[in-house]
Amino acid sequence: MKTLIEMINVTKDFLQGDNVINALKTTNFKAYEGELIAIVGPSGSGKSTFLTILGGLQRPTTGRVLLNGKPFSELDVKEKSKIRLEEIGFILQASNLIPFLTVKEQMVLYNKITKSKVDEKWIDELFSKLTVEKLRNKYPNELSGGERQRVAIAKALYHQPNVIFADEPTASLDTKKAFDVVKLLAKETKEQKKATIMVTHDERMLEFCDRVYVIVDGVLTER
Repeated sequence: MKTLIEMINVTKDFLQGDNVINALKTTNFKAYEGELIAIVGPSGSGKSTFLTILGGLQRPTTGRVLLNGKPFSELDVKEKSKIRLEEIGFILQASNLIPFLTVKEQMVLYNKITKSKVDEKWIDELFSKLTVEKLRNKYPNELSGGERQRVAIAKALYHQPNVIFADEPTASLDTKKAFDVVKLLAKETKEQKKATIMVTHDERMLEFCDRVYVIVDGVLTER
């Protein structure tokens, strides 16, 4: 199997006054194509630090991150932003939708930025799968928390990224919608040969995952 993203001897330290906090201790990790991987652990254990370093949102103190076998963590901010736009999808707990764009406009913003053609068929398919087709002309403030989350998932999947980072993607969903969303993520991951790394507190979702890792006090171990 092809490795899509990996960490090699990564650590992350923060200064808190005169103290050094080891948020992430020496970590090695690989995600292969077609894998849905869960990251679990208590609050403050290092899950968010792990995800943001892997996604290039902050630099490791030591070690490196490779994306498709190429250096990623060493790139400058502009280069990382370009690669994230093309190859990475983020599903964040806060949904991060743009307040002045409709649901449909959230999707096609990617095409405006990249000067690419809008894929109407894929948008319709995603909206149908995530049951948000009736919301396409609504603004984020007109949506419930669960609806915003499902739109955010559609937005993350739209540009067909190689790697998807999902931070508590089911947090604001009811049980049925939560199962539907994780099943869709698992299906898309396998069919499109993506790698999806999902941080979750919901143990019920782990049955859909290929591997489960636990972070406790900055130490990552496979369950």
